[in-house]
Amino acid sequence: MPDEMSNTIEDRQLQIGMVIFPGFTLQDLAGPQTAFGLHARTHIIWKTLEPVPTDMGVTLNPTITIDDVPDNLDVLFVAGGGGTPEIMKDQELLDFIARAGKTATYVTAVCTGSVLLAMAGLLEGYRAATYWPFYAPLIALGIEPSYERVCVDRNRITGGGVTAGIDFALKVIAELKGRDAAEFTQLVLEYDPQPTMRSGNPRTARPEIVAQITGLWGRTDEAVRVANEHMERRAQLSKRVPA
Repeated sequence: MPDEMSNTIEDRQLQIGMVIFPGFTLQDLAGPQTAFGLHARTHIIWKTLEPVPTDMGVTLNPTITIDDVPDNLDVLFVAGGGGTPEIMKDQELLDFIARAGKTATYVTAVCTGSVLLAMAGLLEGYRAATYWPFYAPLIALGIEPSYERVCVDRNRITGGGVTAGIDFALKVIAELKGRDAAEFTQLVLEYDPQPTMRSGNPRTARPEIVAQITGLWGRTDEAVRVANEHMERRAQLSKRVPA
């Protein structure tokens, strides 16, 4: 990040907009928000201020609606979750994400939030990480998937699934405020992962475990279908535009 941008950011309070939706994964939001909250004002965004259910039934109250989000966010963040295939069809929310992303300094997501960024047209020409069962819909949308836990491609920063949100947030903080701020945050959170098993990644998990997870995610097929329909509509529209 250029020094002049860093100096400008240091001179004011950071503004981070965090988009949620019915069926989002709480951990996708909670990890990054806990880290970001040490350095910035975070806005939890939905279309209304009514409680929003997570994919595990817990509800969360948004703090701001899409109509009241400040302009020129330092970070636009989109959570993921089991509700993603349905939200891929929510044009009102996708239009908001597209507008906010055009003026945000950083455009970011974790988990299947990357698929929503792609649906909003914000990942064309960029690589992106996502939750591993959702590589297929990302590819269907014409986006090159990254198999990294955190992918940085210019001002697009995306993370893998669920627990990758903390790694993602530390990377964003390092970009915004420098390594010292990120290391401070890591220690405040006592983020020192020491997994008791090595099955947290499809490349290291046993094949039978991978198969179990894949079988649970019928939503992936729905997401691919919606992505394909989206790309077909785009192709039809492009044919109607005069050369």
